[in-house]
Amino acid sequence: MNFLQNWRVRKPETDSESVYISEKFGVRTLHIGSDTVQSAMRIARPNDLEVVYTRSMMAFLLFKPAPRNVLMIGLGGGSLTKFVRHYIPEARVTAVEVNPQVVSIARQFFLLPQNDERLNVMVGDGVEYLAREGLGADVLVVDGYDAESQVEALATLPFYRDCARVLGDDGILVVNLWGGDRNFNACVERIGTAFDGRVLCLPAGKPGNIAAFAFKRGQGEPRWDELNRRAKALTPHFGLTFGRFVEELRVLNPHNDEALLI
Repeated sequence: MNFLQNWRVRKPETDSESVYISEKFGVRTLHIGSDTVQSAMRIARPNDLEVVYTRSMMAFLLFKPAPRNVLMIGLGGGSLTKFVRHYIPEARVTAVEVNPQVVSIARQFFLLPQNDERLNVMVGDGVEYLAREGLGADVLVVDGYDAESQVEALATLPFYRDCARVLGDDGILVVNLWGGDRNFNACVERIGTAFDGRVLCLPAGKPGNIAAFAFKRGQGEPRWDELNRRAKALTPHFGLTFGRFVEELRVLNPHNDEALLI
């Protein structure tokens, strides 16, 4: 497609909420109110994960390799939504995005499919949506950022408690956090409070994202050799560096030579 040349569209200096896209070297990127990359897609491989932190968020598969019901708060360009839909065909994906312009651009420029029996993308407030009764999910992914920082309403203790309520007994919450955020430790503590301390943090590559994983139920003390076995089994299908994820789980989490301590 030739409707975009090397770099397309710069945001108006006075508009902090504009949604716009750029393209360079075969990678199309989404921006919301700033030059920060909110999402990216390599045009030749639209269902793969181009941005490093999104790959790390998929490390939840080490603990739940076959989710059937995945709920996402925040859409961006739809990278995670497309990846789950493409690589986990048995999963139903629901994504809630507050900005209708983001949904429109994701479909027009990032090849996000239309809704069907396996995909439901809706415009709505994620906090209000999670407060509903009767929801359920195996995996809940939260990635909500504006032009400057994480959306505050998606980082409160009541919100994380709603996340825990929505998840099934073996459910996992996945949250994209920014390691340099002054509220990072507070966010991790809130997640831990909502999930009785069952939280892992995974460094998600430069420039400083950290994926947090919270578990509705205790995982025991998974041995490193078992985690490496799972990583080896997952890698051929998903094409992600699960072995590296296992090694990097040692960085920020309690462990000993034999096991990860959750």
